[in-house]
Amino acid sequence: METLNILVVEDGQSQREMLQDFLAGEGHTVAGAEDGKSAIDHVLEGHHDLLLLDYKMPGMNGLDVLKKVKGINPQIDVIMMTAYGTIETAVEAMKSGALDYITKPIDLDELNILIDRISERRTLIRENQILREKLWKKGFTADQIVYKNRKMEDLINMVGRVASSRTTILLQGESGTGKELFARLIHKTSKRSEKPMIVVNCGALPETLLESELFGYEKGAFTGAATRRVGRFEEADGGTLFLDEIGELSPSVQVKLLRFLQEREFQRLGGNRTIQSDVRIISATNRDLENKVAEGTFREDLFYRLNVVVMNIPPLREKKEDISLLIKHFISRFSAENSKKIEGLSSEAMDILLKYDYPGNIRELENIIERAVVIARYSVISVNDLPFKESSSQSLVIQKTGKGSLKDSIEALEQRLIEQAMEEAVHNQSKAAELLGVSERMLRYKLKKYGMKQ
Repeated sequence: METLNILVVEDGQSQREMLQDFLAGEGHTVAGAEDGKSAIDHVLEGHHDLLLLDYKMPGMNGLDVLKKVKGINPQIDVIMMTAYGTIETAVEAMKSGALDYITKPIDLDELNILIDRISERRTLIRENQILREKLWKKGFTADQIVYKNRKMEDLINMVGRVASSRTTILLQGESGTGKELFARLIHKTSKRSEKPMIVVNCGALPETLLESELFGYEKGAFTGAATRRVGRFEEADGGTLFLDEIGELSPSVQVKLLRFLQEREFQRLGGNRTIQSDVRIISATNRDLENKVAEGTFREDLFYRLNVVVMNIPPLREKKEDISLLIKHFISRFSAENSKKIEGLSSEAMDILLKYDYPGNIRELENIIERAVVIARYSVISVNDLPFKESSSQSLVIQKTGKGSLKDSIEALEQRLIEQAMEEAVHNQSKAAELLGVSERMLRYKLKKYGMKQ
């Protein structure tokens, strides 16, 4: 999480200094202003990412300052502080450009959560801007989607036609085909590219957690809800919300999503205020949604709302001409990441990779090349560096992590990796999650799923 340049605008000296000390202790660069005029002078003279702005001040009130600040620099984020925490005040502040508000006395944990969210959002915006500039300089697919296949070319052309619209898009394809890359490409080439793209994996969270993740919740909505939380629909306002594994939604969440798609509004859990959000929905699935509709596990009306523009991403076995390009791309990338000089593959190794059908698609090829680059002793990857063995019938079989289906093998490998990380972290979940490159929440979910010691 990046640190921010924050201006605390508060007429009470003790409150202002307390907030400055707290935020500086969190690693942010912090300045203070005692009234609206001083705040505007600060904004004119320096660069600020965030204003923590008091509503009730002598002279100009917080709303007046907010409007002037947004006129000077619309990119500055503002959190309004108020002891007069009425709905009317909050609505007026949000309409005037405030990103959020917090009531006095200030709950420092809640403030930290708000600032972390803003930091994450600004990071996403900055990264998207950098990528957008790269796409512009190199041709907008050069550093994202590598292809030669005609079906892929048609899909890229489709991206160019639909990106500027508000239309809901459904990406269909097997796991590992690059559905999220297409979603990001649509977002980055759209008019929403300067706003965040938020990704939610609908299959990775239990129903209760997914609902609060998407729609947020009010303080006291359920046991453990110590503060109000903004959901992903609000975070993605003005941008894109990518709902991966949409076929895993529970019936109750399907109803709420349908209402949003129809009315463009929703309510937080435990709340009664209707919230509107300008969000473009891109969904993805590796399931046959029409079959799920026929089975009665997916709403037909929601299916038609999501099914406006459909993009079918082909599996790697149907675009063999892309394999050599992808191999070259991954070798270059992983060689740079691992400070190794890998020039290519032996003809035997290339022959094996070209014949294989890749049930895990591009993600599987990516993992194979990363492993080969890491373990290769020489500058050319050989057959011995690949995780394959040849059977007597000359068909290729990937070395399994256990008995059973590919899904069973992947889950067995996942369990072993989690066990290793937990042992290395001496059962410290934060450290283990960091080693695995996942969130603590995801790690806890996996531990529970596999019945492992927490």
